[in-house]
Amino acid sequence: MKHQNRRDFVKNSVIGSTLALGLTSQALAEKKTMLPIVDTHQHLWDLKQFKLPWVEVGTPLARNFVLKDYAEATEGLNIVKSVYMEVDVAPEQQLAEAQFVTDICKGGKSTMVAAVVSGRPASPEFGKYIDNFKGNKFIKGIRQVLHVPATPPGFCNHPDFVRGIRMLGERNLSYDLCVRGTDLDHIAKLIDSCPDTRFILDHCGNPDLKSKDNSVWKKGLVEVAKRKNVVVKISGFIASSTKGAWKVDDLAPLINHTMDSFGPDRVMFGGDWPVCTLAATYKEWVESLKQVVQSRSEEQQKKLFHDNAVRFYGLA
Repeated sequence: MKHQNRRDFVKNSVIGSTLALGLTSQALAEKKTMLPIVDTHQHLWDLKQFKLPWVEVGTPLARNFVLKDYAEATEGLNIVKSVYMEVDVAPEQQLAEAQFVTDICKGGKSTMVAAVVSGRPASPEFGKYIDNFKGNKFIKGIRQVLHVPATPPGFCNHPDFVRGIRMLGERNLSYDLCVRGTDLDHIAKLIDSCPDTRFILDHCGNPDLKSKDNSVWKKGLVEVAKRKNVVVKISGFIASSTKGAWKVDDLAPLINHTMDSFGPDRVMFGGDWPVCTLAATYKEWVESLKQVVQSRSEEQQKKLFHDNAVRFYGLA
């Protein structure tokens, strides 16, 4: 083996170090330019542990979706924190679900740092139920899905339901609105009835990506956005389509109308995994949304993907 003299050794070492530093700098630059993302709508379920009455045997969602699967689906996207979203478990398992996700948040071994859990605001026992979460810094709010046959249009305006939603405001808990895109007038009335409760409108208010006429949704969304105690998640509505049946240009008008209606300080990103996989991979959804908002300022993009969620949910 030929030995290097000291001069050649130093020269080669400098070249090698420079190359290494160059690669490191490039990697750091790429990482710096990638927006950190807070996912405000992360589902998980293990069908051996929880009953999900709405999941039909033989359908794409009729299997387990656990933390390992979420990590794989989001790999390389710079998801720095996530907020669990309830999965409509059987009512008798609601407290077990809340404990399950609280334990994950406490464990600190995943991106999950907070949770919105199941609840039935119209129930006579609702006040007692949500008092179980007093002092639990991980439970941020409650959701009951309202776009199912069991909750017809106007259900959310029933006095018992309104009373329950007001209780949330008294306990500094928020309420997630998952509703039909044609029911936003009822939602505006509910929000007016509960001025001290903070609301989150899921999935842009659920416009139908397959429909050629979303005029009712469009008008209703503007009306809801006038209420200052409600924010909106840019999430989920992509699942109203199917794989291969949509393109970014189909998403853009719905996303832009939502963002323009609510403004840059009241919009948050949500992945809605694994439900989004009915029409797109997690990565496809994120990259499509980034493409739609690329003309907006860097500050507005940071608010959408990260800052607003941290502020709204009080994430450390």
